[in-house]
This record gives sequence, C-alpha cells and structure tokens, in this order.
Amino acid sequence: MRRRLALLALLAQLVTVTPVLAAHMGYFDPSPAVAAAQRLLPGRAGQLDLLPAPPDGHGDWFELSGRPGAVRVRGTSPAVLLTGLGWYLHHVAHADIGLPGDSTAALPAVLPAPPATVRRSAAVAHRFALNDTDPGYSGPYRDWAAYEHELDVLALHGVNEVYVQLGAELPYYRALQEFGYRPAELRAWIPAPGHQPWWLLQNMSGLGGPVSEQLILARAELGRRLTDRIRELGMTPVLPGFTGTVPPGFAERNPGARTLPQGTWCGLPRPDWLDPAGPVFPELAAAYYRHQQTAFGATTRYKADLLHEGGRADGVDVGAAARGVLTALRTAHPGAVWVMLGWEQNPPPAVLAAVDPAALFVLDGLSDRYDPLDREHDWPGVPYAFGTIPNFGGHTSLGANTAVWADRLARLARLRSQPGSLLQGLAYLPEGTGTDPAAFALFTELAWLPAEFDLSAWFAEYAAARYGGADAHTAAAWEQLGRGPYRLPAGRWSEPQDGLFSARPSLTAVSSATWSPGGLRYDPGTVRTALAELLRAAPALRKTDAYRHDLVDLARQVLANHSRALLPELARAYRDGDLPAFRRDAAQWLDAIALLDRLTGTAREFMLGPWLEAARSWGAGPAERDRLEYDARSLLATWGPRAAAEEGGVHDYAAREWSGLLSGLYAPRWQRYFATLETALTTGRPPEPVDWFAVDDAWAHATDSYPLDPGGDSYALAAEVSALLPGKTVQP
Repeated sequence: MRRRLALLALLAQLVTVTPVLAAHMGYFDPSPAVAAAQRLLPGRAGQLDLLPAPPDGHGDWFELSGRPGAVRVRGTSPAVLLTGLGWYLHHVAHADIGLPGDSTAALPAVLPAPPATVRRSAAVAHRFALNDTDPGYSGPYRDWAAYEHELDVLALHGVNEVYVQLGAELPYYRALQEFGYRPAELRAWIPAPGHQPWWLLQNMSGLGGPVSEQLILARAELGRRLTDRIRELGMTPVLPGFTGTVPPGFAERNPGARTLPQGTWCGLPRPDWLDPAGPVFPELAAAYYRHQQTAFGATTRYKADLLHEGGRADGVDVGAAARGVLTALRTAHPGAVWVMLGWEQNPPPAVLAAVDPAALFVLDGLSDRYDPLDREHDWPGVPYAFGTIPNFGGHTSLGANTAVWADRLARLARLRSQPGSLLQGLAYLPEGTGTDPAAFALFTELAWLPAEFDLSAWFAEYAAARYGGADAHTAAAWEQLGRGPYRLPAGRWSEPQDGLFSARPSLTAVSSATWSPGGLRYDPGTVRTALAELLRAAPALRKTDAYRHDLVDLARQVLANHSRALLPELARAYRDGDLPAFRRDAAQWLDAIALLDRLTGTAREFMLGPWLEAARSWGAGPAERDRLEYDARSLLATWGPRAAAEEGGVHDYAAREWSGLLSGLYAPRWQRYFATLETALTTGRPPEPVDWFAVDDAWAHATDSYPLDPGGDSYALAAEVSALLPGKTVQP
C-alpha cells in the first residue's frame, strides 16, 4: 500500500492529473476546484495546475511549487486545493480575496513562482464556519451568486465544514403535514427567512409570516444547490438536526405525544417541545429526516441544541431526551455526529452524561471570551472545536481578540500533542459574516499556521497581501490596528464595542445593542492613525477593491468611535442648561451622521438599499414583497413586536452603520430627540417622552426605497473624516 501511494505521488508530480485519470487513480475529481479558481481569478486561472494528492494518514495537506506562469498546487480535496491557492495568493503573490474585498486586480500578468516548495498540513480535522444566526444577520435573501462566492472564499481560507440552514423549513413543512397539520397552518407558524434561525433554535415562531409555498420551495431548491456544491468541493454540509420543536396543538392531534410549553424568549412565545423520550418523537423525527434527505441529501454531521438560551424541562428527564434525539438521528443516519454550540450553559451536563461522548462534537463559542476555560474538564470525553464569536448582530465594528487566539491556541497545541486530547477543530462563528475580513483571514489561517507565530508579523504580511503589494504606510496602518482593535483582551467580551449614532436616543446611551460592550475596548487613536496612514498608501494600491472597502470601513469606525466622545459633551451642555452649546453639539452630532451616511454610500456592502431590494426580489406578489421587506427591516430595527423590542431588549440588536439606515432611521430619531431636549431647555419643562418602538415599527413597516448603487468618492470622504477628527481621545 505504501509503495502504491509513493508511486501515485510521483506520478502526480510528473503529469497534470485529468479528472478521468484522477478517478482511475482513486483520487478525487479536481474540476470543482478548477471551476472555483476560474471564478476567483478570471484570466489567470490558466496559469494554475490544481492536482489531487493522496492522504498521508495525518489529515489534510497542500503543497505549492512550480515556475512563473505555471504554479502547481497539490491538495487532498478540491477545497484543500483552494486552500493551497489561498495560501499562495497571500504568502507568495501578495494578493487577498476576503469577506469582503479583494486585491486580485493588482496581480501581475504572469503569476510568480513559489521561491521553494511549500507544504502545509492542517492542525485540526474539523474547520467549521457559520453561526446559527448567520442566515439572518448576514443576509437572509441572498442569491446563488452570493452563496457561491462565499463558499469559494470559505474553501480558499481553509474551511471544510459549513452549516447550511437555507431551506430548512421544508422538512418541517412536509413532515408535520403527516401529523395532522394543514399547509396553511404551517405556513403561518414558520417565520419569514430573516427570523428563521431563532425558530430553528426553538426560540420563537411565526414572526414575519405567513410564508408562501413558493418561497419555501425556492429556498429549498437553492439550499440543495448549495449543499451539492459543498459536497463537490469535498467539504461537509452540516444540516439542522431535529430536537422536537412542534406547532401548537400537537398533542391533541397525536395521541400519546407529550408536549411541553417552553415559556418565552426575549419576550416572544417559544414553540412547544415534543418530549424526545416519548413514543411519538421517533415517528416525527423519522419523517423529518426522510424529507430532509430527499430535499438536501444526507450528511454525517447535524447541528442541534436542546433548551437553547432557556426553555423548560418541567419534569422531563433531559438525559433521556438527549438519548431520544441521538437515537432518532442515528436511526436515520447511522454513525452521524450530533454537533452542538458551546454557549452559556449549553450543552447541559445532563446531556453529556447521558449519551456516548464520541457521538457529540461541541463548537465552543466562548473559547476567547472568558478565562480560565478547561473544556477537557467541562465536557469530559467530548471532541470540541476552539471557536470565536467576534461579531454579534452583524454590527459594523472592527476588532477581535486575536492575541487571545494566538496565545490560547499555542497552549492548546501543546495540550493537543498529548495522547487523548479532544481538541479536534476550529470554529469561525460570527453572528454576521462578511463584516471583518482581517479577523476572518487570521482565524481561518490558524489551522495552517505554526502553533506559535508572530502576530505583528502576520499583520504586516496581511497588509501587503490585502492591498496587492508592500507599502510602508499600509504596514503602519495595520501595525496600529494590531495594537488597537485587533488586540482586545479576554475576560468578558469577544467582540468590539458598537457605535452610538445607531443607539436608541439617550444622553446616557453606552451601546446600541443591549448586550454590547458599554465602552471603548481599545485606544481609538490607533484607528485614527491607521486611517491617516492608509490614506497615504501608494496610488497604485488604491485601485483595489480591498483598499476601497477598508478605507471606508476605517473611516466609518473612526466616526463611530467619535460618537463616544461627542455624546458626553452633549449631555454636559444639556445638564448645564447651556442652550447655545447644546445646539452646537447637536448640530455636530447630526453632521457626523450625515457624513457617515455619505461615506458608507460609496460602498455597496454598506448600503441599506441592496439589503431591502434582495428581500423584495423573493416575493411572488406585492403583498409578499412587502412582508419580506418588513422581515428585513425589522431585523435591523425593532427585531420583532413590542414585547421583543422592549421587554426582550432586542431592539437595535443588529444595528449597523449603513447608508440609508443612518439617514432614514438613526438621524430622524436623534433629530426628534434633540427637539424634545431643546424644548425642555427653552421651557423649563421635562422633555416630552417618545414612543421609540412606535417610531421604529413605523419605519420597519414602510416601503420607501433607498439607493441601490454606490455614489461619491470614497477616498475624498475618508480624507474628510480624517481631517475633521478632534485632537483629544477617549480612554478605554
């Protein structure tokens, strides 16, 4: 066997392996990787030889070699071939394809050769991406082109397991019709796409509905296309498992079923829970998995969480329930792994104690948040992944606990070298993907970097790749960012602070989202200096898409941080009864929002219009288009009805500094608030209270349009932001 593998490896070095020859040799078909390379590097993909390579018994690996204009990448799967290509672009050709932004326009006509043969092996087998909430906060109404590009880029950055929820409502819709429910009842119970992630987590139901059958089927069709592509690339689609979420009245329609009311989640009624230890659960679970497999095919890993963020066991034996869930899963899919999120009190100890730990896999969402953590002790015998949630709600905030990643993974690498270690993966779990390309690039590369590496050197090399070439000013910009927003400490948070322009108006506001950090987590001067340095980059580097994105994003972050310096001045003027100072400061606040709106309007990824237009594009008629637009708008503003926004505190949870959202919602809110305060100053009476939910809900139900195409000069507006910065800083 060893001799055969050695011969095959030699042949792979001597000839280009065609798909037919690859199949004959027992390898995989590299054509999906070739097609992805052609999409990512049109015009230059012909200079690449992507060659299948045999496994070596130690996991995935890739190898780079070749000569100018003929770069050879060998790898153990189509996705790993793309990972090798990503490494080549970053470390050899000094180009980047990120989420979002790329610098491929700066590549030379003839691709450079690696200076020597490079071989890298994955430190962990499981390289997982996407949070449960990703289909909501990252964009619930994306099209195939968007999903295809994201998948290509995930593979380019080393991911090999992708959580797919697109179309997940179809198995419920089909299965529950076999248990006494009419289609119309189920379409009213299933939420609109923007809110479906929390329905799958058993947090709520029905919000934004009813959904139409055409929408259910269209989403399932796209979900099947996505899962098929994941398989073609040699990656693993992770699909939602079934834990017993059912509509009202299930027990009355199904004798012997035991259902438990689950109370509320953030002010919203939770769906009932069908006891997995009861006699009806195996039947419903079998129907669910049968319809799921018909729609999306089978896989080996299924994601599900019992009692996520609350819920009630009410006398149910949680261990027996866990056994029921796992038994149903493995009856439908023998040997399948039950994937869980490590978050708050999840997974419950009763679950871990009741089932075979080898059948489980935990994605630790708190690896970089708290200290100390000992997951080998907390989850005895259970394999797990080191994970991060550096973004909540899809906030437009830069930064991550990158030094914590580097330090803890170095320590965990030493642990992993010991026999019996259960650290087997990395999990990139931002609630919204595509908001921070640097955090994405670094975290996903951790699986391929040495256990100990120089973080400062990594940022310097990232700067060269990100913009298509080495430059003293871009390097200086990333040195500052590496010292500031990308060197956040652990202890309480895994995300940076948000801005206050998007906060519900109050002179005492400390965050936009209820659960966000209440103050600066780094010196804001580092971002201001980084912006000034990035503006001084060589003109040739300013032409890349990555440069434009980062320039807008840095200037946006500078203004967002500045809101934390402006608001105390406003509060002081109001408290002192200084009407001229109050008017001056209020005008400065509104001017800053207007500038921020113009700045973000130069980049499509920071614009509200495309987000809303995408939602409307899925509707079959005017009424459905309006419902879907409400779904997309409400997610950003009220999140849901009054109970969720006010009692549950989820209003502005997904706040973001986007053109259109700033001018259409945030600026009018602050204008109205300042008017009440000015009246109070001039009359001596208390400010008139404002029903902010009513204001936000009216905006969420509106259907006025916003620009779809960017306009304006990103560089000029970023320079304006840099010139208008105040001299003093706010200390974290």
